Amino acid sequence: MLNFNEGDRMRLEFSGRSDNESFARMVVAAFCTKLNPTLDEISDVKTAVSEAVTNSIVHGYENENGIVVIECEIQDRTITVVVQDYGVGIEDIKQAMEPLYTSKPELERSGMGFSFMEAFMDEIEVESKKGEGTRITMKKTISCKMTEASEVSETNSK
Repeated sequence: MLNFNEGDRMRLEFSGRSDNESFARMVVAAFCTKLNPTLDEISDVKTAVSEAVTNSIVHGYENENGIVVIECEIQDRTITVVVQDYGVGIEDIKQAMEPLYTSKPELERSGMGFSFMEAFMDEIEVESKKGEGTRITMKKTISCKMTEASEVSETNSK
């Protein structure tokens, strides 16, 4: 059995293109499956990652070429996901995080990206510097759902 107290990490770097958003979402979902999350938990993580990556592509790089970096770490039962870009940055983080605010109304953006991240993850922190990029750190604790097979395995290993 894996010892999550020691931590487990992964890093992914990819081109900031909209067609890579689903790839990023699936990689993070695959990484956190070792925690045996519920379908709702995995869906929450995927949605939050999708929103963060889309923000990097649409707002950070303004649909121009750029690199998006995702780092994940599992500590105990908590997954930390960091999505970082080196784009234009956010001038006013507080305003950007307000529901329905969008800096790109001409693109018919809903302005709900940060609201979704906050709703689906336990914690979210946004750091940004104008002209240097944005770093979004999200955390979610996965419930301790054990399958019947893993319960039998745990019992047999004692």
